[in-house]
Amino acid sequence: MIGFELSQEQRLFQKTAHDFAAKELRPLALPCDASHSYPPELIRKGHEVGLIAFRYPEEYGGAGVEDQLCWALVREELAWGCASLTIAMLASNLAATPVMHMGTPEQKKKYLTRLCDPQRITLAAMGMTEPGAGSDVTAIRTTAVKKGDRYVLNGRKTFITNGGIADITVVYARLAGSRGAEGMTAFIIDGHPPGFAMGKEEVKMGIRASRTAELVLEDVEVSAEDRLGPEGQAFLMSMRMFDESRIMVAALALGIARAAMEIAVEYAGQRSQFGKTLNKFQAVSFKLAEMTTRIEAARLLTWRAAWLASQGRRITKESAMAKLYAAETATWVADQAIQVLGGYGYMQEYLVEKLYRDARVFRIFEGTSEIMHLILARELYPR
Repeated sequence: MIGFELSQEQRLFQKTAHDFAAKELRPLALPCDASHSYPPELIRKGHEVGLIAFRYPEEYGGAGVEDQLCWALVREELAWGCASLTIAMLASNLAATPVMHMGTPEQKKKYLTRLCDPQRITLAAMGMTEPGAGSDVTAIRTTAVKKGDRYVLNGRKTFITNGGIADITVVYARLAGSRGAEGMTAFIIDGHPPGFAMGKEEVKMGIRASRTAELVLEDVEVSAEDRLGPEGQAFLMSMRMFDESRIMVAALALGIARAAMEIAVEYAGQRSQFGKTLNKFQAVSFKLAEMTTRIEAARLLTWRAAWLASQGRRITKESAMAKLYAAETATWVADQAIQVLGGYGYMQEYLVEKLYRDARVFRIFEGTSEIMHLILARELYPR
């Protein structure tokens, strides 16, 4: 039996997130975009209303919410307020995911407990992308050489959210002498040990409130106790992790698309030209109709993928579909919203200009649209 009615818990999370977005995020969206920063107390406020650590097990300080549809609902509502601030608030969750999937009980207790503590705000980052390794993760060149009970890491990471300011950084490297996916191993870097530094801070087109920077590793020593999972198994585990994270990226894109559509609908209903409001013109009303249809379709794909993930099902195809369609929809809807607003849409005082800039990266990170097409085409011919 197929049902689309949200549970009481899901509706509660959805409302809590929407209220928080309306009160705390939307008013800061443009100022924080202009300043390329966000107020640190925003994360503390998110903790206070239960929107930061609710997905983590209760034993580490979270709420133990395993329903991934709840996770997606929260992200859509927060991104409706401001996707950039949402990413700044929740970026640590991305780095925590490999700890959840690959970490030992001791590692989870040590690191997840810190990420769940509202009294001591802890930031985390995930270092995978490199100058020569974007879509092709197997091309990473950061090396890990084992010396006794420690590993020595050397390399450079790029486009890292929270790069250089994180208290906990998960870094992917390859064991010396290995090639391709073979030998890829993940490590936790606690704090800022000698040789671990921030490189260039990036100036981005959108998602400006969150920090994005290079990471430089020069003979960084990491204890064997902070290796995540067995040696050489990080690639396979990370691919499974991306199946999950892409659903959340789709939900963020949905929030952007919805915000842009709402602005366009309101403007078209108020702006008058040639003696009638814009929504009375077929050329405009058809754009609005297409916007809402694409958003609803993207939401259904996202909800289905989230539901399947919560059932423990394999979701490589479904998460790729959701991420691909939601990302393309967000960019298209934001662009069309600018067109509906005309010259005003191009001005920074109206939010749609920012929404377009924020939406554009969703076709790139967590797997480009081209890679999503590649995954889906491959899924048509299962081995």
